[in-house]
Amino acid sequence: MPRTLSTSDMVTPGSLGPPHPEPTDGEQAGQPLLDGAPSSASLDTLIEQLVPKADYYPEKAYIFTFLLSSRLFIEPQELLARVCHLCIEQQQLDKPVLDKAQVRKFGPKLLQLLAEWTETFPRDFQEESTISHLKDVVGRIAPCDEAYRKRMHQLLQALHQKLAALGQGPESLLGTDKPISYRNKPPASIHRELLSICSDPYTLAQQLTHIELERLQHIGPEEFVQAFVNKDPLASTKPCFSDKTNNLEAYVKWFNRLCYLVATEICMPSKKKQRAQVIEFFIDVARECFNIGNFNSLMAIISGMNMSPVSRLKKTWAKVKTAKFFILEHQMDPTGNFCNYRTALRGAAHRSLTAHSSREKIVIPFFSLLIKDIYFLNEGCANRLPNGHINFEKFLELAKQVGEFITWKQVECPFEQDPSITHYLHTAPIFSEDGLYLASYESESPENQTEKERWKSLRSSILGKT
Repeated sequence: MPRTLSTSDMVTPGSLGPPHPEPTDGEQAGQPLLDGAPSSASLDTLIEQLVPKADYYPEKAYIFTFLLSSRLFIEPQELLARVCHLCIEQQQLDKPVLDKAQVRKFGPKLLQLLAEWTETFPRDFQEESTISHLKDVVGRIAPCDEAYRKRMHQLLQALHQKLAALGQGPESLLGTDKPISYRNKPPASIHRELLSICSDPYTLAQQLTHIELERLQHIGPEEFVQAFVNKDPLASTKPCFSDKTNNLEAYVKWFNRLCYLVATEICMPSKKKQRAQVIEFFIDVARECFNIGNFNSLMAIISGMNMSPVSRLKKTWAKVKTAKFFILEHQMDPTGNFCNYRTALRGAAHRSLTAHSSREKIVIPFFSLLIKDIYFLNEGCANRLPNGHINFEKFLELAKQVGEFITWKQVECPFEQDPSITHYLHTAPIFSEDGLYLASYESESPENQTEKERWKSLRSSILGKT
């Protein structure tokens, strides 16, 4: 029988060292973390560091880190306006006669910055007023080289395509995540057991991976920042932005749905032989997910099998060959802050870096733990130092974690989608926790007085409403 994971097992803080000593004065403390990038600085200084010049272009890591974290202190639309204003001012683009030689050195760098920004954070450009800033600053350099206008047109086309694709996110599937509370089996027209749809563990693991990667593609890096931010304490009383984390939340709901779907499929059959068969099937699916590098589906399956309504089915588990399951449980054991999992994740990440095929590039992390790591990083270090400077060192670490995830989510799924299987995984009814307990008690009778009282209560409250 599996052991049941407690809530505390799942919320262990990430392995974070103590915060670095906080400097109290000066624009920079310690050595630069990137060429020319301070470990702490004022917002104005960091914005100036972002602005390209004829003989200067910020490092890619700096651009990503600052654009990711800057939304804690300034709205993206306002940031772009300030960047464009600095470009116009520094390059004297508001003069009647431009220095064409100077602009031809500066122009490609400006367009490169705008391309990186729109590619990585396209949602920053959803407002037409933001687009107008782009058109204005590029319009000022276009007379020096008509290629600039053409490049801007291509950039905007790519941006519109990205925004259109992001608008077709997975939110429409959220309505299917609501559990049903009754024990009675849904009619066969709406519910079929999963094994009748897919009986091959490897195929199901592939389809789960397809769903995971499809959903991950819609999560923007900015959502990790926006998920935990209330407001900048040195700013006004209002947050810098509205809470836009729909895709991140949808992905967490998918994980929960998969947990409950696994538990529902196990508890539904009336015969213990069939229940044992379903458990062994999911063990094989979980093992294939591990081999693929799909740790999120792996953990969802293990969590579903560890839910109390499933783990209490002693007679069913007695018929299960559990050796493979215990190996998988060991890999995802929360002991030591998920030490075994983190080792396996590093191995998958290394394989991805040296991969020759899309199949070997797949790394889908245990998402809830990734979010918790980022949360504790955010909580463990201050956004600002006592002197008011932004703690850029903290945001470099944040960008490192988020950037690695962004690389993983961009892997193209090598498996062909099977619509019948993915549709079932998205839409098959799932029991609520009470519904699972009732199904469990009807499959294997309550063993003690507490279970008997709960069974009696559930029968009257749930079945009495159907």
